Amino acid sequence: MPVNVVAPGDLEPIETASRDEITALQLQRLRTTLQRAYDHVPHYRRAFDEKGVHPADLKALCDLSRFPFTVKKDLRDNYPFGLFAVPREQVVRLHASSGTTGKPTVVGYTQNDIDTWAQLVARSIRAAGGRRGDMIQVAYGYGLFTGGLGAHYGAELLGCTVIPVSGGQTERQVQLIQDFKPDIIMVTPSYMQVIIEEFERQGLDPAATSLKVGIFGAEPWTEAMRRDIEARAGLDAVDIYGLSEVMGPGVASECVESKDGPVIWEDHFYPEVIDPLSGEVLPDGSEGELVFTSLSKEALPMVRYRTRDLTRLLAPTSRAFRRMGKIVGRSDDMLIIRGVNVFPTQIEEIVLQQPGLSGQYQIVVSREALLDEVQVRCELQPAARHLSEAAVAEIAAALQQRIKNLVGISCAVAVLAPEAIERTLTGKARRVFDKRVAPP
Repeated sequence: MPVNVVAPGDLEPIETASRDEITALQLQRLRTTLQRAYDHVPHYRRAFDEKGVHPADLKALCDLSRFPFTVKKDLRDNYPFGLFAVPREQVVRLHASSGTTGKPTVVGYTQNDIDTWAQLVARSIRAAGGRRGDMIQVAYGYGLFTGGLGAHYGAELLGCTVIPVSGGQTERQVQLIQDFKPDIIMVTPSYMQVIIEEFERQGLDPAATSLKVGIFGAEPWTEAMRRDIEARAGLDAVDIYGLSEVMGPGVASECVESKDGPVIWEDHFYPEVIDPLSGEVLPDGSEGELVFTSLSKEALPMVRYRTRDLTRLLAPTSRAFRRMGKIVGRSDDMLIIRGVNVFPTQIEEIVLQQPGLSGQYQIVVSREALLDEVQVRCELQPAARHLSEAAVAEIAAALQQRIKNLVGISCAVAVLAPEAIERTLTGKARRVFDKRVAPP
């Protein structure tokens, strides 16, 4: 599959294609993917047969709803290479999850898969405003995590100069930004907050750097966090979406001119939104669980993979492809507190709007007898470290009241000293600590 890198500022023809052209390409590629999965992956042959469907049954895109879902357990049950559709010798790259909650999920790529991935990350960086010759600091982790190498290959393919710092080493991140003067940084939004704090700790103005764009992904983040980062760092904060099972970063990405939700690269990934409970496909605009089917992957085709991310499919704006709304949470991360559905992003939005707080937070859930108890831990901004006890108590009370009014739960609020909450320097921030034990 040839890799097509367009001239700076130009768009690929598919990015401005008609809906009929996009649909025709999707149908053609979807038929190929289903046939590849059925012919070469025993798991999919069994799953299709049990459902009573065959790749030939796909006459229109809507027929995909007849096919079975793929879930993370399927990858773990077929660990390590059981879902590969090509001989292992044709796999040129392996990535994997940490495996901290069981067997890791392993994903593989042929050379064509790597080329496609690089092309889509290059397209994503270009959508974010990046151009050939820009310098990009990659502060995603390298290694088995897909973030670092995914960003790296795409940036190089676009013709950018890459600074492969990886995650952590925050003081060095700041030094390199000061010395090398990159135009763009690619990093998790929570770690960007840590970098901003390090600038401020050193008495430097994070808004006075060379950075013009931050491409942030690998974890859900809110519009409030976008506003906070943009105001403090003086850059455009753009959302990139991806997950290893589907490809890695670059499945979807925002356009800097609109910043109205990541554009799904629908020529390579077919999206659906389903009811998380019934599995029924929902119409565009309805909130539900995001499902992806890969359209061009060779080594690891994914058929109706349930991402567990909750969002909506939105109409096209800056490109011909549909967009996805901000991730509001994950169906498997949702907390049920005394019958109320609570997502960490709801708490994040409120914390970031509270004057005097840094935006770092943790949610600790415990159970006393049969009653759920919630504590929201947050911290003061460094400039507010000298506030009186009474002033800190007022901040805690205001936050407690806003959570009750807007989320619908009563909780305790602990306002800690600046930098009291542990930072995650190499990956996704851990926000929730659920200490409940199910009753016998």
